[in-house]
Amino acid sequence: MRTERFDLPLCIVVEEPIRGLAIALQRGQAGKATLLPPARNSLASVAFELEVTVDGRLPDGRPRLLGPFVQGPPDARFVYLAVGKRAGQVDLPWDGRVKVPLGGLGWDQIEELAPKGRLVARIAGQSKKGTPALASVRLLPPGWAAQ
Repeated sequence: MRTERFDLPLCIVVEEPIRGLAIALQRGQAGKATLLPPARNSLASVAFELEVTVDGRLPDGRPRLLGPFVQGPPDARFVYLAVGKRAGQVDLPWDGRVKVPLGGLGWDQIEELAPKGRLVARIAGQSKKGTPALASVRLLPPGWAAQ
């Protein structure tokens, strides 16, 4: 089991986003944040690639996650995706962020990674009402998985 400090590649895939809706990855804290465009974008999905730093363990044994994309308290880390107006698209009525949870990311998934592999999680791009998914979201099954 790894315990040293290392960078962990991640990919967040937004499934079936609303066509034409801007989505961007937030790097940094609110006042100093920059937005990064998707690494891949199609009608079926939008993907964001990033790295987080694993630096030891939390008291409960989970990986301690750090880095410019990581938000929230140590025991409830997440990544923000900006949507609509927050992503620079001022002509749409939607304005918000998506909190993609990092809490389910554990040592088992990390140990499954092949060299140059990454952990991938998928989220729904739309709510049940057909509006953009905003606020806290759940990962689609199986959650974080090695790829």
